Amino acid sequence: MDYVQLGESGLNVSRLCLGMMSYGDHSDRPWVLDTDAARPFVAAALEAGITFFDTADTYSAGQSEVTTGRLLREMVTREEVVVATKVFMPMSKGNNGWGLSRKHIFDAIDASLTRLNMDYVDLYQIHRFDPRVPVEETMGALNEVVRSGKARYIGASSMAAWQFQKMQFAAERAGGVRFISMQNHYNLIYREEEREMIPLCIDSGIGVIPWSPLARGMLAGNRDRGGVRSTTRAETDGFADVLYTDDDFAVVDVVVDLAARRGVPAAQVALAWLLAQPGVSAPIIGATKPHHLSDAIAALDLTLTSEELQALAAPYLPHRVLGH
Repeated sequence: MDYVQLGESGLNVSRLCLGMMSYGDHSDRPWVLDTDAARPFVAAALEAGITFFDTADTYSAGQSEVTTGRLLREMVTREEVVVATKVFMPMSKGNNGWGLSRKHIFDAIDASLTRLNMDYVDLYQIHRFDPRVPVEETMGALNEVVRSGKARYIGASSMAAWQFQKMQFAAERAGGVRFISMQNHYNLIYREEEREMIPLCIDSGIGVIPWSPLARGMLAGNRDRGGVRSTTRAETDGFADVLYTDDDFAVVDVVVDLAARRGVPAAQVALAWLLAQPGVSAPIIGATKPHHLSDAIAALDLTLTSEELQALAAPYLPHRVLGH
């Protein structure tokens, strides 16, 4: 396993991050594994050297955080791992039960720490941008979360570059903590982040930890042009149908062809491409089958030639903004 600094911060993370959305309670997502079923995946990730784990309060209505905390406590000391969670999505009834207000952030961090059974998280991320709340209020509240010791660093996810920079400037102007990472939607099928957000992150020393690096399994072959869905997730993940269309199979075809010539699974090729992109620190991988984890780890050792990288990128079609 390789390790990198997350942006220009002092936080050291594994080159792959295990996404804990896949574990918790399958009541709202049929493909999610419960704690017992998740245990071997977390153990295998740790055995492979993965030390970076990402969850959110909203995943499985909080059960993902419970599972994350329980399994990590069983297997490793707290100081050995980097635990990230998120705040924004609705977690209780009423207008104050979601978003990035001072009230909700303070309520949410305490609730997350209770579910995780931890004294602090390493990376506390805002799950989306909240246009209802002044950025000064949000950044001030996040600064207090860090100063109180409940989080070591803060990060952000999925927003316009101007919104991200506006929040960074508000923190800097107030002398508070700034975001060290951006968790954005980025893969071979969706590359709109290359226009503004990723160049901004590179210029500002912000680590990039992409979500959906395999386009919710599409780049790994979990669906085809004819509408056949080969996995439970592909059959039940309606959000994938919002993000991707049949036009995107032009990219998938190139990935599959190159994978066949290399003698490796398509997922390895797609991840190897992403790992080779400027600014990318640690893609967030999901694993509900043993080969998901082994393919991701193998991708670290798959070096694509410049010609192969260009061939993979060539059929890309511009998209409207997706995932914000």
